[in-house]
Amino acid sequence: MPHILAQAIEIVTTALAVAGMGYFLASIVAAGVFQIQRRKLPQAGLWPGVSILKSLKGLDPGMMDAFRSHCRQNYEGEFELLFGISALDDPAAAAVRELQAEFPERPILLIECKERLGANGKVSNLVQLARLARHDFLLINDSDITVGPRYLERVMSCFALPPFPPEAEAIGQPRADVGLVTALYRGRAHETLPSRLEALAIATEFVPGVLLSKLLEGGMHYGLGSTLAVRREALEKAGGLLPLVNYLADDYELGARVAKAGYRVALSGEVVETSVPAYGWRGFFAHQLRWLRTVREARPAGYAGLIFTHGLAWALLNVLASGLSLASLWLLALSFFLRLAQAMTVGAQVLSDHEVLPNLWLLPFRDFIAMGLWAFGCAGDTIVWRGQRFALKDGRLLPFAEPGPESARR
Repeated sequence: MPHILAQAIEIVTTALAVAGMGYFLASIVAAGVFQIQRRKLPQAGLWPGVSILKSLKGLDPGMMDAFRSHCRQNYEGEFELLFGISALDDPAAAAVRELQAEFPERPILLIECKERLGANGKVSNLVQLARLARHDFLLINDSDITVGPRYLERVMSCFALPPFPPEAEAIGQPRADVGLVTALYRGRAHETLPSRLEALAIATEFVPGVLLSKLLEGGMHYGLGSTLAVRREALEKAGGLLPLVNYLADDYELGARVAKAGYRVALSGEVVETSVPAYGWRGFFAHQLRWLRTVREARPAGYAGLIFTHGLAWALLNVLASGLSLASLWLLALSFFLRLAQAMTVGAQVLSDHEVLPNLWLLPFRDFIAMGLWAFGCAGDTIVWRGQRFALKDGRLLPFAEPGPESARR
């Protein structure tokens, strides 16, 4: 019986390791396709007025530098920055006042959002900010997102893309204009090992999955919280922000609803940067579980498919299960080569993430942790967000009465 069990484990791990190599190859191809598409994207020529909306709570690492990067835009159109905060005694309010003093030429508003419209406090603030925004294009991103000087120019130029798909009219279907533009992001790690592991995960796990889903699904059908630039018209037809106040994956939901309303969701060629906090292990695991359970609720099939993304870990387990057989060692070597190629293609080339190469040696450790977290993410429905514990039901947040442990950011 033990021999039969060992053989079964060897067969299963072999199959999963081979499937993992297929995933690595497919994501490398998807990255190459995106690189080609990115070179064809319009870089300028559209300068509509833009209202940048940011919901704040507390101070995030690198937040002031992130704010400054939004003020230093080479953009010929008008733009304003609206910062929403639940209470004016929040320390983030002082940061916004400092920004106003530093950039007096920019329209920068600090708005107290007194209404709590749902469990998702970020979206609750955004609903109230959108009411006061002056322009017909809204751009939402997180408080710690740092952008380049041509960020607005390159994101907004995507609204000039032709309707999609171009062959739709030939078969009697309406062609969809761009209603929402989103963007990829890389992580800037701080000094702790958990922080470096999370930044590595963004570049070598999350973004490859996004690019592959874009290729397989024939385009983007959801949004990323790093950038959600949306036409008011599309937002209104999608139901607005208010229905999202109890959703955890509000960025995914917004993009999905805009797509369902008949608009195209475009992926900009611009890459932004998020600051990864100097996590301890407790905060790291809390944030990773929130991240994974967000994916599970938003894309259940995609979450199940993550089992194939742990190809390197399956190959390592296969070596143990087969008793260090020559075939398993070859499988491990090939899997490791493809994993490195994927990490360098997506992380170094697509994202221009200079932290990927020095941290490649952490990939096997990161992949084993990712496998364990994936399995644990299946088992529960609770997450910790901003110091508060929530239950998840059908993608919606249900708050617990007791305070949560160490907070994950955002």
